[in-house]
Amino acid sequence: MPIVKIGPKHQVTIPKEVFDTLHLKPGDILEVASQAGKIVMIPQQLSARAPAPSLTQKEQQILIEAKRKIKQIQSDILTSQGLTHEEVRVASHVGLIDPHQAWWWSEEWQKREREAEKDMQEGKLKTFSTIEDLVKDLQS
Repeated sequence: MPIVKIGPKHQVTIPKEVFDTLHLKPGDILEVASQAGKIVMIPQQLSARAPAPSLTQKEQQILIEAKRKIKQIQSDILTSQGLTHEEVRVASHVGLIDPHQAWWWSEEWQKREREAEKDMQEGKLKTFSTIEDLVKDLQS
């Protein structure tokens, strides 16, 4: 394992073998964190480097509406509305939402989220001390 020295301005030089193995280039961005007494550097891919997907005029309008709905869901789920299938498709395409979690943003799913949130606010939430208590409640 290579050893590096910290310079007077807190700088370190990444050893060439590590630099080459990770395919780093001058100007790349690294996230730096402290984890369990170690310094961890994680190369970051900024969105500015990725080519922006081209959108039709209609898709641009759909994206504007999807952004509005997402902001509303994040601020007040009870008064929000989920995305249409087309809004989910466009928002996933541009990376606004994770394609693997796109289902969560749909109106079908958000309807259930609103119901659950309302139930919690109305105190219709049960808690159990043990799994056995939960099972007994389910069987009654």
